[in-house]
Amino acid sequence: MAQEFTIPTSSGLERDARRMHADSHGVRSGEIALGVVIGRTSEFFDFFVYAIASVLVFPQLFFPFVDRLTGVMYAFAIFALAFIARPFGSAIFGMIDRRFGRGAKLTVALFLLGGSTAAMSFLPGYAVAGPLAIWALAALRIGQGLALAGAWDGLASLLALNAPETKRGWYAMIPQLGAPFGFMLASGLFAYFVASLGSADFLDWGWRYPFFAAFAINVVALFARLRIVATEEYGKLFEKRELRPAPIASLLRAEGGNVIIGMFAPLATFALFHLVTVFPLSWVALHDSNQALTFLRIELVGAVVGVLGILASGWIADRINRQNQLALSALLIGGFSLLAPRLLDGGSMGQTVYVVVGFAILGLSFGQAAGTVSSRFSKRYRYTGAALTSDLSWLIGAGFAPLAALGLANLWGLPAIGLYLASGSVATLIALTLDRNRQRKALK
Repeated sequence: MAQEFTIPTSSGLERDARRMHADSHGVRSGEIALGVVIGRTSEFFDFFVYAIASVLVFPQLFFPFVDRLTGVMYAFAIFALAFIARPFGSAIFGMIDRRFGRGAKLTVALFLLGGSTAAMSFLPGYAVAGPLAIWALAALRIGQGLALAGAWDGLASLLALNAPETKRGWYAMIPQLGAPFGFMLASGLFAYFVASLGSADFLDWGWRYPFFAAFAINVVALFARLRIVATEEYGKLFEKRELRPAPIASLLRAEGGNVIIGMFAPLATFALFHLVTVFPLSWVALHDSNQALTFLRIELVGAVVGVLGILASGWIADRINRQNQLALSALLIGGFSLLAPRLLDGGSMGQTVYVVVGFAILGLSFGQAAGTVSSRFSKRYRYTGAALTSDLSWLIGAGFAPLAALGLANLWGLPAIGLYLASGSVATLIALTLDRNRQRKALK
């Protein structure tokens, strides 16, 4: 009898998941893809539930002592805390991974993520708890950020490593589908409750249901992902150091240049990410709260277009390569930055075009934004390098984007949003140029 392959872990859930494959074929690429999409959908659902509530709920519930605009900006400031916490989460959960195993790390992270999001549904408002309500919201938002870092499981890397050479772009876009799926689920739930309830009931209890649903969604995602990380294929890659966590200090000393370039390469993508999802909803709701429901429905249509854009990005990238695809997308974002202010200020028709075109370009860009540069990491640092680069790029590209965009638009008008997007496009093109130059020098 062949000796059973043992994966280092102390997680009972992981052992149970491994037994599911004891007498079967293991996990095929299609199953890996399904696990990746389910996992990313759950993460982005939690992400967007908070983002939408930052516009529709939190200003009235937690910041009733200031005007509506200031309340939204305060909510966006707390929104940024999760992105600040993510690099620290990578360090904390990296230690858990090395000491207790991947299953333990993933279990703790997803329960923290779902628990933090679900706990928000029970928070009292400022009228009941005063400043403590705000501090509790901030603490739970930090919990979300720490957990999002810990939820990094390397499945996207496993999927890419198993991809045929001629289909790397197609496989790279699969994890990115979780973003529009998560957005559709979150915005759909909010649209349903806004449409079904009066304003008083929605602000009293209706908004809490999407947050409460997060825990159940994360439990489903946990088992879908444990089923894969407990397999022999994943364990063998782990042993080959393909997917093995490394100390962050060691990573930065050895390959800090890749980290820095990887931080800036997707900047245009992540800036656009919030400028077609969260920011326009806040802008429309602030100027006419009655239009919030209509705009949520428009964004649902936009998210479907975004899915098509992500799918198209995989097909295109396999023909022109992923870096060229990301550069092309940055140029498209730069062009969109010239039109965005006029469209967003062009009434319902202009706003619809803004959302649909914006989501289409976002799909083309976001589909290849993950790992285009982090794939440069050596085997020893690929797992941790991809995770840390993702954390830092989200922080500088997206963490403060809603707050910055709303502040800029309020001070200097919507044309400032165009400049903001254009600066992200320039940063991406510079980072990709530097990466190409580094690769040419390495080949000499």
